[in-house]
Amino acid sequence: MKIASRECGFFLKNPIYLFSMVLFPLLVIVFFTSVMGEGLPTEMPVGVVDLDNSSTSRGLIRKLDSFETSRVVGHYSGIDDARKAMQRNEIYAFLYIPENMSGDLLAARQPKVSFYYSFTTLTSGSLLFRDLKTISMLGSAGVGSAKMRAQGYTSRQISTFLQPITIDLHPINNPWVNYNMYLSVMLIPGAMLLFIFLISAYSIGTELKFDTSKEWMAAANGNIYVALAGKFLPQFLIFLTMMLGFEFYVFHVLHFTNAGSQWLLIALTVITILASQAFGIFVFGLLPSLRMSMSVCSLWAVLSFTTVGAAFPLSAMDTPIQALAQLFPLRHYYMIYQICILNGFPWTDAVVHFGALVVFIIMPFFVVHIIRKAMLEYVYIP
Repeated sequence: MKIASRECGFFLKNPIYLFSMVLFPLLVIVFFTSVMGEGLPTEMPVGVVDLDNSSTSRGLIRKLDSFETSRVVGHYSGIDDARKAMQRNEIYAFLYIPENMSGDLLAARQPKVSFYYSFTTLTSGSLLFRDLKTISMLGSAGVGSAKMRAQGYTSRQISTFLQPITIDLHPINNPWVNYNMYLSVMLIPGAMLLFIFLISAYSIGTELKFDTSKEWMAAANGNIYVALAGKFLPQFLIFLTMMLGFEFYVFHVLHFTNAGSQWLLIALTVITILASQAFGIFVFGLLPSLRMSMSVCSLWAVLSFTTVGAAFPLSAMDTPIQALAQLFPLRHYYMIYQICILNGFPWTDAVVHFGALVVFIIMPFFVVHIIRKAMLEYVYIP
């Protein structure tokens, strides 16, 4: 308790602790849950080049404008004007309707309706591609439906001819395809782990920097295990409070999908925080330098956003990267979340990932003797 009280005194004296453990995590939580608050990007600007100017083409444009993710903001006289508007970021895509499109459709001459979209941003490009492709298919289907109706076909026959296979789509556990529900539960814990890594290495390194390491070890009677436990207990409690507060907010206020046990979620939170603190301690033990250990921790935390597999599946990455991804605590946290919390499968299905987090927790035991020696013998070199 003496060491824990000493650590709390550092929190009050050094604003870095307050910012890294409370203010920055709160900012991250508010930012990510707000920026994706709508779940999906809506009313993204789209342009139209309508050289046909018929009732058919105007109907297609109205349908495009009625889509949730698209909003027609400009009509252009040609492709060059629309392309320049896209380059100025005024629109993300545009639909090109050629001259005499409706006449060619009626004459069964297969006019070419083109659409151009920017794939600079993955999400907007994918969603607009879907809308524009749907509109292009609706144009031919509408004319085909009118011709078949005139020939005396029934609605059921027309539907069977135009769409012989009907897709019955059921996105499991996220039927709204809510990006906030899918990405925030990875980005926010990932940022939390970044702060835990850095503060863990920083709090040990500053003992050397400010020449208080011998005082710290004396307070623990030379026992490095007591010294580390006392130092990191207050940090653990603060990060645990922040993580549990985040989970209460997203699951009980924003109503994110939670098909698993509340106790399992709490256990996952506890073991992930301990694993992250242990990783920061381990890195400092390998590199007992404030600057080097914090650099490695920040690099590891940033790389974990790539290897977690949320934006790009890990199975599609190269084999060496798949192996390297197992060295990141965030990867195992996210896999347990997907298996047990999002999908509601039993914890035994994720036992390998729980085991990996336990391995992270025991890693500092291999370097504590180095940390003890550094605290008692090393001299800080800026």
